[in-house]
Amino acid sequence: MTQEKKKTLLEVVESEIPEDETCRTFILHNEDHTLGNSLRYITMKNPEVEFCGYSVPHPSESKINFRIQTKEVPAVEALKQGLTDLGAVCEHVLTVFERSVALYKRQQHVSKMDVDT
Repeated sequence: MTQEKKKTLLEVVESEIPEDETCRTFILHNEDHTLGNSLRYITMKNPEVEFCGYSVPHPSESKINFRIQTKEVPAVEALKQGLTDLGAVCEHVLTVFERSVALYKRQQHVSKMDVDT
């Protein structure tokens, strides 16, 4: 059985005050708490962000509502920066994990050779 890769779709909710770009709600389809919480954490580290939160409207719906309020920069830019920063963190975690696995395998190989001699 092949597993289809779900594509995340981004929707920007119309704001009550369209000219105020510092407050926006985004709907990320095909996502859940896994992305929501980590993206919220990373986005809140941005000093321009005053508020960032997310909610899952209903457990049976595969989407999250993601809200950002900034001091001056557009909320869209804060979202882009948050996604970029989260991607960098994920790359770093993957690199460290792969190095650790390789080191473990080398140590296991050396230990096995010690037992065989």
